[in-house]
Amino acid sequence: MKNLKILIIGGGIGGLTSAIALRRGGHDVTVIEKDPEWSVYGVGIIQQANVIRAMAELDLVDDYMAAGVPFNKVAIHAPDGTMVAEVPMPRLVEGYPASMGIGRPALHKILGDRTIASGADVRLGVTASNIDDRGDCVSVSFSDGDEGVFDIVIGADGVYSDTRAVIMPEDAGPEFTGQSVWRYNFSRPADLDALHVYNGPIGAGLVPINEDLMYLYLTTPEPDNPRYEKDCLAENMCEKMRSHSAQAIREMADDITDNEGVVYRPLEGMMLRGDWHSGRVVLLGDAVHATTPHLGQGAGLAIEDSIVLADELGKHDTLEAAFKAFRDRRFERCRYIVDKSLEICRGQLGKGPPVDNAEATADMFKLVAQPI
Repeated sequence: MKNLKILIIGGGIGGLTSAIALRRGGHDVTVIEKDPEWSVYGVGIIQQANVIRAMAELDLVDDYMAAGVPFNKVAIHAPDGTMVAEVPMPRLVEGYPASMGIGRPALHKILGDRTIASGADVRLGVTASNIDDRGDCVSVSFSDGDEGVFDIVIGADGVYSDTRAVIMPEDAGPEFTGQSVWRYNFSRPADLDALHVYNGPIGAGLVPINEDLMYLYLTTPEPDNPRYEKDCLAENMCEKMRSHSAQAIREMADDITDNEGVVYRPLEGMMLRGDWHSGRVVLLGDAVHATTPHLGQGAGLAIEDSIVLADELGKHDTLEAAFKAFRDRRFERCRYIVDKSLEICRGQLGKGPPVDNAEATADMFKLVAQPI
């Protein structure tokens, strides 16, 4: 199918990479994003070899590499901080590293700039107030009073997807795991050249994101899903870190001083086991397979979704065939990541057997190295 008129709901990683991939296919693309500031929080993100391969396919890899820090291994630590394994990461693109860390604002700028340069229409501070699938098209009413008619609507609006709620009202949505993640940026030691993962009831990781910064993530048991006051986030994160088994993590606690710099998120997961579309409306990314961050693949899966969906739309004569092929290519890979990440989470919480992180990480690398 060619020259489709496509609406993408959501201007995050999945929505923007979808816009880029679809514009490369010659489609007319509009992106709406509810945040009028189009902002992202300021900590980092891990991007593994399959994402670097995807960025090369989208012709973004050089801009991408210039904005982050490459690394080629994961260092696994026991709860007390003892390093127990180094897992090499596979390189999937010749001449490029196996993985990298990058600040979310830097990644967002790269994707946003390329989306605009591609000719996509980006509208900020706008939501879809009504989606009417008429069979031969989709009529959409927008929150700013405008209306539009599209061949396809793509819901890339995250784990709390309003689009999913419209087309699949029976779906239960995401489920809280009993664990939350805290993130904060620190000065980067000169010798930090890998992703460092600390196992235990309180998990932690250190990720370099640029020449000067790294970010730390901390996963903590939060069985009652509490809501922490914003003006106490730094104090609360310090308390969590001081109870960590590893001295290296405990020693960083006093450097957490800025409430605005702390990013706290309850970890929720979901996996749509059935169809990923209804009629002319299709979902991707966290809207269908929201994973906890234990294998670092959430954004990577959304980026891969974007490329595969654009590819399948170009291969088929009907939307039904394209959407089915998209889901069939993606389902097992995404299911594995969601389920294994949740298994690691439950092991950390004592809700299941402990998972060997080195083994799980190595298995994940083998899986995502396979073609998409």
